[in-house]
Amino acid sequence: MYRILFVCVENAARSQMAEAFGRIHGAGRVAAESAGSRPAGWLDPRAVAAMREGGYDLTAHRSKGLTEIGAGSWDCVVTLGCGDACPWVPATQREDWPLPDPRDLSRPEFDRLRDEIEARVLDLLARLASRAPIPKPEIAIDAPPPEDLV
Repeated sequence: MYRILFVCVENAARSQMAEAFGRIHGAGRVAAESAGSRPAGWLDPRAVAAMREGGYDLTAHRSKGLTEIGAGSWDCVVTLGCGDACPWVPATQREDWPLPDPRDLSRPEFDRLRDEIEARVLDLLARLASRAPIPKPEIAIDAPPPEDLV
């Protein structure tokens, strides 16, 4: 299972919607999370309404900071328009999606942003699915060590 982290400044709209789409479209294949470099502590009501239109309840989410997410490396970290405000987070793959701050967007522009985020998440999931996972060696606990380890 791939671990994906979506990061924006406030973790109130863009990264929250990306996390939701990661969970919707990557169910069982990815663990999607989101965080903010300077979390707002609330969710943008327009993001909640926009995701409700697609049948997803964003009110189950909460705005959180990078210090609140699980430790360890991520398979992919995606920054969503936060530029220099997004600190470095360890990841195998990094992407920056230069998306506008939704604060001043009209409702139709906000909906287009939501649709753009969904399209980008779908593309990312398709690219991750096309990568061959690295097989983990299966060694029985009671089996003798492989010859190259003796």
